[in-house]
Amino acid sequence: MGAQQVAERFAELYGAGPEGVWAAPGRVNLIGEHTDYNDGFVMPFALPHQAVAAVSRRDDGVLRLHSEDVEGGVVELRLDALAPQTDPEWTAYPAGVVWALREAGHEVTGADIHLSSTVPTGAGLSSSAALEVVIALALNDLYDLGLQRWRLARLCQRAENVYVGAPTGIMDQTASACCEQGHALFLDTRDLSQQQIPFDLVAEGLRLLVVDTQVKHAHSGGEYGKRRAGCEKGAALLGVDALRDIPYDGLDAALARLGDEEEVIHLVRHVVTEDERVERTVALLRAGDTRAIGPVLTEGHASLRDDFRISCPELDLVVDTALAAGALGARMTGGGFGGSAIVLAEAADVDTLTKAVEEAFAAGGFKAPRVFEAVPSAGARRLV
Repeated sequence: MGAQQVAERFAELYGAGPEGVWAAPGRVNLIGEHTDYNDGFVMPFALPHQAVAAVSRRDDGVLRLHSEDVEGGVVELRLDALAPQTDPEWTAYPAGVVWALREAGHEVTGADIHLSSTVPTGAGLSSSAALEVVIALALNDLYDLGLQRWRLARLCQRAENVYVGAPTGIMDQTASACCEQGHALFLDTRDLSQQQIPFDLVAEGLRLLVVDTQVKHAHSGGEYGKRRAGCEKGAALLGVDALRDIPYDGLDAALARLGDEEEVIHLVRHVVTEDERVERTVALLRAGDTRAIGPVLTEGHASLRDDFRISCPELDLVVDTALAAGALGARMTGGGFGGSAIVLAEAADVDTLTKAVEEAFAAGGFKAPRVFEAVPSAGARRLV
């Protein structure tokens, strides 16, 4: 739904037009997976798919929520009753943002909210972060909180970590809040320093495809948390604050110090080599050698599959099929255990690659994938 449609639906629901309409996008992570909660490097860019919210303030301590994408009517919550991990429904994400703002001392006295999103859910494209960021930006504007984008991202991360109970890193919320059109965001998750790296695929005759395997994943599931705990264990055993502090040229020595901690060794090796892959990708893009990032993406998939062990048969099938059909590179993207893969390809090869992947899924007896082009797009913004 466009901004006008969302505003009109808000008026139908609440009896008056909204004070404004905001949008926040989903994201694709080009490279840098499971590095964000290890204080490492990531490189996402925003998608044209976005969550749109029409919002008005209230002064009575009531939060009213409605989503065009979920069956049911308006949900009404009391701000003074909001408490972490008490809401298993979609409403936990916007309510969590309000809770996080109030916990941080910002005077938010209520809101009426209507939402509509085109970000695929469970596809590893940060539908939850888009939902959080659009609410945070709207309330920041309406209540004149004066918070910078990076701080909004931090509050949204706290909402997801503490209120929802999903142990995600900072990348998704920062990407949704801070990405710029035509660029990928080189983000240092330790100090949140950002560099916008030009990423104009069309100008170079290239395309980046997203293949949504339709296999749903959930960050709040136990496997994601196990990987994060394993990384923290590795950092503790190696005597560093985070795995970011293990230099790439010191990786072999670090792994040797881990002895028989086989599972931790796999996790540490992925994180340290993935940070190096992000830096290599940035260097190649700055040098104007975009095609050369293809093999780096493929290396990343092998590491996620073999060391981090978060791929699945459908994701591996996308990567293997795309590479066999002439792709420049491919890898899974997002948290893993399902979701999406990305494929870097020459523009002339898109139809051939898409057909090959669709036929491979049919032959494997899998649900048909959803394939679309990823266009580096604008971050969160006010529409009306």
